[in-house]
Amino acid sequence: MVHILRIPANSQFVVTPALSSQLNTVEEFANQYRAVAIINAGFFDPVNQKTTSIIFQQGKLIANPKDNERLVNNSDLKPYLNKIFNRAEFRRYLCEQTVRYSIGLHSESPPTGCQLVDALGGGPQLLPELTSVQEGFVDNANGRDALGSTKPNARTAIGMTGDGTIILAMVAQKRNAPTHSGMSLPELANFMKTLGVEKAMNLDGGSSSSLYYDGKAFYGKVDLEGSLVRRPVKSVLMIQETLRDLK
Repeated sequence: MVHILRIPANSQFVVTPALSSQLNTVEEFANQYRAVAIINAGFFDPVNQKTTSIIFQQGKLIANPKDNERLVNNSDLKPYLNKIFNRAEFRRYLCEQTVRYSIGLHSESPPTGCQLVDALGGGPQLLPELTSVQEGFVDNANGRDALGSTKPNARTAIGMTGDGTIILAMVAQKRNAPTHSGMSLPELANFMKTLGVEKAMNLDGGSSSSLYYDGKAFYGKVDLEGSLVRRPVKSVLMIQETLRDLK
């Protein structure tokens, strides 16, 4: 099953990141920020509860993976750190008086005349092409596949269509088939393409996969007994009404 939310271009809604000092479920984020919808977002270390994804909010850097000592001091990851620090981001720009969204690598400069408002790192980019190797998630020569990208699993993604519609997708596993349901990353990319998405980015998936909408929370990961995994997360993307005061 795939849960899908569409945010039309030029609507009264804004997509913006939120970060918790600890770990919160999507319901807890929703209660705090009075959001219309919430989807889990960036990667994090469940041991020290620190982010491994970069986050900008209102033009300020509020979460930096370079500050996570368990990441930067991990000898197994040292060969990949430059790629890890240059992963895909979902960005919100202010271009004069117009809000514009985009997906690109961290190193990409804002478009001319645009100011970066928010950014949330995830990865890998799914569309227009899957960049798992470029972003340090996959190294076939050394048997590295950090996300189990070729195997089915619960997944979360965000994308944009040609007309600027934002699409949030959360892939849920079947409770009677916990090890054989969900999507691989190539399957997720192809699925997003069927929705008319031209740019897309993978978000933290697996046990983190969760979505809140209309007062209900939906979880994607199923354990071996068929029970839903309700995992608290470090960061989310929120859908909020622009007329409402934002915290």
